[in-house]
Amino acid sequence: MSSNTPASSIVSERYALALLDLAEQGKAVEKVLKDFETLEGAIQDSEDFARFLTSPGISESQQKSVLDEIAKKAKLQKLTTNFLGVIVENGRLNALAGIILTFKKKVSEKKGEISIAVETAFEMTAKQKQDLQKKIEKALGTGVSMDVGVNPDIIGGIVVTIGSYMIDDSVRRKLERLNATLVKGASQNDNGQKLREVV
Repeated sequence: MSSNTPASSIVSERYALALLDLAEQGKAVEKVLKDFETLEGAIQDSEDFARFLTSPGISESQQKSVLDEIAKKAKLQKLTTNFLGVIVENGRLNALAGIILTFKKKVSEKKGEISIAVETAFEMTAKQKQDLQKKIEKALGTGVSMDVGVNPDIIGGIVVTIGSYMIDDSVRRKLERLNATLVKGASQNDNGQKLREVV
């Protein structure tokens, strides 16, 4: 690992790999993965929960209490619940989102899935991401690992990158094509006018 890797990435990878090792030993990788998808959905769909995870003003006991309640309601695996307790005790709860993402990537790599990058203009809900992933997997005929990012500059639509291949179905790209067509049309009209003036 290079020395310029952000500390947060190092932390996320260390915890994700440790958990993956334990999950493999307990044959619970898919169960933990499902738990993480549930937590990821909660982070994306609830601004309050996302702030709770990163707020420095919340005590360890409060963090544990809230997470224990969530674990019970979501029926999380014991391994997942214990892991949450560990990162709370180590003061790493703010790294949970990164740990989840890294864990999912590591599991995907072990499965030999294709990694793809997706850009949208607005934040997608957990369900929208799941639906999109299913559609892409069906189109490609294989499992995929999706890294979804938000880029307001594309205005709307979606940009999907698979290796060196890009599918740009963004509103920005459509406007660029429209603008190019209008410029080309205006140029042709100008040339026609100039020819008539010469004649």
